Parts: sequence; C-alpha cells; structure tokens
Amino acid sequence: MIFHITESARWRRSIDEGEHTGSTRGVELDEEGFIHCSTSGQWSHTVDRFYAGVPDLVLLHIDEELLLAPLVYEQLPGAHEPFPHVYGPINLEAVVRVEHLDQG
Repeated sequence: MIFHITESARWRRSIDEGEHTGSTRGVELDEEGFIHCSTSGQWSHTVDRFYAGVPDLVLLHIDEELLLAPLVYEQLPGAHEPFPHVYGPINLEAVVRVEHLDQG
C-alpha cells in the first residue's frame, strides 16, 4: 500500500474526471512528471512538512498492484529512504480507501 495526500476539493475533481492527476499541493502531473506518494512510514511526516495547517485534506490509500501507471521508488536528496512516485494518472480503482485527515 502506498499513500497520497491531496485536498478534498482536488479529490472530488478527480472523481468527476475519472482519474487523479494531482501531483502535490497546487501542482499537476503534467507539470511535475509524476505523482508524489508516500509509504506507510512516510505519509505523516509529509503532512507535517508540506501540508501543515492545510484544512480539508484526504489521504488516498492506493493498492500499488491495481495501479495502471508505472510506480518507481526514488531516492530524493536529503531523504533517508526512497519515496514512491507514480508516473502517470492514478486510476480510481487503485484507490481502495479515502481517509479524511483532521488537522484541527
């Protein structure tokens, strides 16, 4: 299982569009080239570092075996371990759970 953090409004847009193409906060797949994801041990640190104080977030639980786009684990400068990146849209069938994150 891998995880992706996004705003609820962005996720609703993805449902309407039939796939998720949000890469990270305010950045789309076509701009970044991949969609940022995290492992189970990384996602809470990602929220703290990049989404602190951002309201109305959801955590997408993604079954990597159901992904249609390539998944690559890549080492980022300064990171202690590789992060999963999805090189294409996330098909909605791969999202097996949507968890609302309470930051209040």
